[in-house]
Amino acid sequence: MLAALGLALRSLRRPTSSGLRAALSLAAGPGMQTAVVRCVPGDSKMTISFELDGGHRRLEREQRECLRAALARIAHNVLRAQNKPRKSRRAAAAQAAEQPQAPEVGLYVGEQAVAGDTSNAEAWQDGAVLQVGGTRYQVLRNPPTLTRLELPAAILAGFPVCPRVQVEFGEPAKSRFEWLKEAAGAWEPVASGRVFTPGNGLIGSKLKVRCSPGNGSRFGPVAELESAGAVEAGPGACTFDSRHPFTREAVAGALLRVVSYNILADVYAQTELSKTTLYPYCAPYALLTDYRQNLIKKELRGYHADILCLQEVDKSVFTDSLAPALDVFGYHGLFRIKEKQHEGLATFFRTSKYRLLSQHDVIFSEALAGNPSHAELLQKISANPVLTDKVLQRSTALQVCVLQSLEDSSRKVCIGNTHLYWHPKGGHIRLIQIAIALQHLQQITSEIYPNTPIIFCGDFNSTPNSGLYDFVTKGNISTEHQDWISNGEEEECRMSLTHSLKLKSACGEPAYTNYVGGFQGCLDYIFMDANMLEVAQVIPLPSHEEITCHLALPSVSHPSDHIALICDLKWK
Repeated sequence: MLAALGLALRSLRRPTSSGLRAALSLAAGPGMQTAVVRCVPGDSKMTISFELDGGHRRLEREQRECLRAALARIAHNVLRAQNKPRKSRRAAAAQAAEQPQAPEVGLYVGEQAVAGDTSNAEAWQDGAVLQVGGTRYQVLRNPPTLTRLELPAAILAGFPVCPRVQVEFGEPAKSRFEWLKEAAGAWEPVASGRVFTPGNGLIGSKLKVRCSPGNGSRFGPVAELESAGAVEAGPGACTFDSRHPFTREAVAGALLRVVSYNILADVYAQTELSKTTLYPYCAPYALLTDYRQNLIKKELRGYHADILCLQEVDKSVFTDSLAPALDVFGYHGLFRIKEKQHEGLATFFRTSKYRLLSQHDVIFSEALAGNPSHAELLQKISANPVLTDKVLQRSTALQVCVLQSLEDSSRKVCIGNTHLYWHPKGGHIRLIQIAIALQHLQQITSEIYPNTPIIFCGDFNSTPNSGLYDFVTKGNISTEHQDWISNGEEEECRMSLTHSLKLKSACGEPAYTNYVGGFQGCLDYIFMDANMLEVAQVIPLPSHEEITCHLALPSVSHPSDHIALICDLKWK
């Protein structure tokens, strides 16, 4: 806990007292310390925190209480601390002879004492001065304050490090960060900024991050955190290293680079099933979130994409890791969590090239049950109550955003991102889900944003020989397709479906985009509007040797069981 501020900070190690005192002194100005007051409108209580005689004082008082009572309590607490029995007899005798008196305590605005009958909420204003005996404190009311500062357990040379940060009365993006390395028992500054990539020269050294929480107009008391361990060497060659030379520079003009990637949610990677059955070949440490996030951030940064569509994104990973790191790299992120689960979909876009016009996310089950445009589909499904219940119980979502080019306002693009039902015998469920998705996308690009091309990314859990792939790329599926009975006759509900979109798999049909011990196949696609877009370049997938050098995925050199799809598209 950060004792000098009197706050219960989650995962925030105690800073060195001398370093923190120096920071507080700077915040208050030469010759004056600070008293931090937390007084939030709507709360009944407030806190007053300050340092005196090497000890921390923290009082919790009622906001409506009069100032006179609060100052009396401060004097009483200081006197009680001074009268605390000493350990040695000599010290105890000296203490008895001293007979300390309660210090004079006052609160001032300029040279004027604040009236004692003023309420605490009104009295303790920013810039006021608290005097306790001969010590003066400048009052900082509700300054930007760190409530969380945490470094990942694994810090690898050559991989971006982004601390997890929460700030009260401020924003991490408006805070200052300084990085230091341990050298000969001292700390030397090495970099600034929220994201830091340690070089090989720091292997074996501990790091420290120092944060000044800010809100755009002022900064609060500084806190610092030392890494739990030293910087370690990275895993060597990663599967994405051979891809980065193709994406060394961001594309420009009429080109846009798109990435679709299932990054493997931590909520699944950390199960016993994953460790013992799904990925027994993967070293346990390589399944940990902190380790995999090192790889994911480096991989994504090196693609220099315009649009990133990610699946299986843990809510905490989005908030604490991906969003802040990618913000530094020039992206804005949108998140759509799955109902009943802790993971979901994330779409990022490069803010120097695009702006967000609107969002149109849907939960398939809710759209099917509540949107009149799906009434005919719902009527057909309702003929089979077992199937209907199964479809409506799914929490599968479609994330949709419409972006506009900052360079050419006539260029808009509708981005879809989804992760369809996973079960191997769920082909019929996926057909229903994709029908809802395509109807939704078609409605947006015909009624709200006419003549806007669609880019539809995701993990569709469907191979190129599936009914879903045929339906998306050919525009229809018949009642006779075998996927309608993928889970037996009990859930059978045959129907013919059509759509008028002209969609094409931009990256073709790779041999696999998912490679685990028991399965290898193509499940992921970037579908594009072939009427308005064409493929300029498809970034080659890693070689089979790279994928299998650790048997399968994930591995120490690859953070997911899926492989990212990357392509450069251009307007026709």
